[in-house]
Amino acid sequence: MSPRTAATPPDEDLAIGAQPSPPAADTRALHQLQRVLDRGQQPFLGFPDHLLQVMVELAPLLGLLDDQQGDPYEGGRFEAGTHGYRTALLDYFAALAGGSPDETHGYVAPSPREALQSALVLARRALPESSAYVSVEAHRDVAVVCELLGMNVVRVRAVADGTMDPEDLRLQTRLRRGAGALVVATCGTPMRGAVDNIVDLRSAASACGPVHVHVDASGGGLAAAHSSQVPPWSLAHGADSLTLSGHPLLSLPVPTGICLVRRDRTSAAGIQAAAPFPGPLTGTRSGLGALLLWTRLRALGRAGVAAMVARGQDVATHALDQLGSAGVSPRHVPCSLIVEFERPPRWVSDKWRLHGEGGLARITTTGPWTHAAVDELAADLDSARRGAAA
Repeated sequence: MSPRTAATPPDEDLAIGAQPSPPAADTRALHQLQRVLDRGQQPFLGFPDHLLQVMVELAPLLGLLDDQQGDPYEGGRFEAGTHGYRTALLDYFAALAGGSPDETHGYVAPSPREALQSALVLARRALPESSAYVSVEAHRDVAVVCELLGMNVVRVRAVADGTMDPEDLRLQTRLRRGAGALVVATCGTPMRGAVDNIVDLRSAASACGPVHVHVDASGGGLAAAHSSQVPPWSLAHGADSLTLSGHPLLSLPVPTGICLVRRDRTSAAGIQAAAPFPGPLTGTRSGLGALLLWTRLRALGRAGVAAMVARGQDVATHALDQLGSAGVSPRHVPCSLIVEFERPPRWVSDKWRLHGEGGLARITTTGPWTHAAVDELAADLDSARRGAAA
């Protein structure tokens, strides 16, 4: 067995034994872990920041039981008072995505993947015979969820900017004319941050019969909504359902997902308008993520989120210039927070903990990314390139 695949020996100090462990020692160990993972001790800049802005004042929420069940717009057995926070969140995200509470169903999910799965369940009920048309640039979760639901997945080519190719979609749907089309568009592809034009995609698929357009906006919805030039990505542009992620940009310590579906689409899926939204797939679920998300958004306000996005896009523009000077061929979609470039040697990737696929790497300009951090990364990339050339 190679060293890379060898199992890590268990740490006896962390084993869970028959008897309780000393709580003070465990607390000290967790505090040490926090120091190791702290941003100042270990750069972690390839992904959005999850740890930098954890709000200490939210610690009391960990002592609450928020057992959410049933309709997301109604209170449950143990959640008296908290459903109002959840409704406020759904209203915020519905407006952000170009909809309104009157025309949109939704719920706060414990993860973006569950939100995606819930939305695609409804889409499949509306178009049970349809294939799912998914870009080759889409997040891997999309194909995984479609396959879990028993959908036939048709991969659609992408054009040079990373968006789904409307002409290839037109060809693929014509080959399956009559069954309708479930088009899964992406707002913020994982490596490029590209945003599919859902107006063009709906038009391209329309000849095959009824069309349902779902937008996976987990990677770029918040950035797209607050860009100076908003791309055609949302309910306002014709999406039937849409999923977002709350934790990457907003630096929450737990994942959160948002699922939004047009009310007329729930009716098309055989669900009466007055019936509960059949969103949560996990039954009982924790409301901690929703409370953390509400608190973070209240602290920022719409203006604060817009300023955060503007700052990240400014850093991304700076990175495009500096990484270009370093000779790594960077690419950046103007409305995104992602900069993609040639994958550097391992010592650079390890130092900055970059995310990479194939011959490419990326940075996401949230959290700790500043002009100074970009300049330091660019210097390392230039040094690596010169070393390779020598």
